[in-house]
Parts: sequence; C-alpha cells; structure tokens
Amino acid sequence: MIKLFVGLGNPGPEYEATRHNAGFWWIDELSRELKAPLSLDKSYHGQVARTTVNGQNVWLLKPLTFMNVSGKSVAALARFFKITPEEVLVAHDEMDIVPGQVKLKFGGSHAGHNGLRDIHAQLGTPDYWRLRIGVGHPGVKAEVVNWVLKKPSAEHRTAIEDSIARCLKAVPELLKGEMEKATMMIHTSTPPRPKPPRKVEPETED
Repeated sequence: MIKLFVGLGNPGPEYEATRHNAGFWWIDELSRELKAPLSLDKSYHGQVARTTVNGQNVWLLKPLTFMNVSGKSVAALARFFKITPEEVLVAHDEMDIVPGQVKLKFGGSHAGHNGLRDIHAQLGTPDYWRLRIGVGHPGVKAEVVNWVLKKPSAEHRTAIEDSIARCLKAVPELLKGEMEKATMMIHTSTPPRPKPPRKVEPETED
C-alpha cells in the first residue's frame, strides 16, 4: 500500500507551468481530492500534508529542493516516519509517454531523470513506485532540457490535466495496496485516439 505520495517539480513561479512540474500538478490535485492542504515543513525540505484515509496515515510531499536533489526531501520524510521504499509513489514527468497518458511502474532505471536519480541514491534502492505522467518528447536529444523547462502547448496542457484527473480515480486502490487493479485503471483510462475524419469524395454527375 502507498503511504507517501510525492510529486516532483522545481519551486518558483518561473517553473510553475513547465513540463518538468507535472508531478507538482498531480500532487496539487491529490491534495484537493483528499482535502489535505500542503504547508511548508522545513524538516522535510518541502511542502507536506498529512491525512488519514480509512484509518491509515497518508503523507503528501512536494520537495522544494529543486529537481536534482529531490531525494533529500523524500528520504528525510520516509525515514522519520518509517515508510519503506515500497510504500512510496513518485509522480513525475515522462518524455517517453505522450501527453494524455499515464503509466504506473515499480522499480527499474531512472532513465536519466534527475529527480529519480537522486531519489534512487538517497533511498538506496530503485524499488519504489513511479507514476509516469506523459509530457511527450521533442524528438531531438539536444532539445530535451529546453523541452522539459518550457510550457506545453495549450492542447498538451489540457491532455496532461485530463490524464491527471483520470488517474486520481485509482488512488483508493493505491491506498489499499491493490496495485494490479490500480495499474489496470490507470493504464486503461487513456481515451482512444480519435480517428482522422474520412475523406468524402465529391459526387460527380454522369
């Protein structure tokens, strides 16, 4: 079961609407959903909320350390409250997934994501859950940094927000530890891509 939900991003108004802050967008929506307002807690280097769901303590965390040292915040809270890595879920932007899709994954590589890289190092293991929020890829490796630190198009932002809203429906399953069911809900909540309109040939008179 998940006891600690983490959303990754960079603090400051200049980063607020950038793709790299998709994890922040998700945790903000979860905070509203659970009616658990986040507030600054310097002990954990971030904004924290604590609530109870069905008798279970649940923590929400937005590290305010900047992305590259997110693990400092995550590890501080997890260790203090004796939350194991398997009970942690980290929501983050994912370039290998298109806007509008979200994937749930346990363990594995950080795939070059600097926030995950530091969490790996600070927790001492890759064995925690990740909620991978699709933000799309620029198509060119050299453009990756610029891409994540820029605002998505209005169309992409809407698709990302819709995907966040849909996958919040799986939170009760995440809290109960029903991870297979949660995975199915999150992975199948992506609406099918609309088919392109059929070209209608103009009728010709004989």
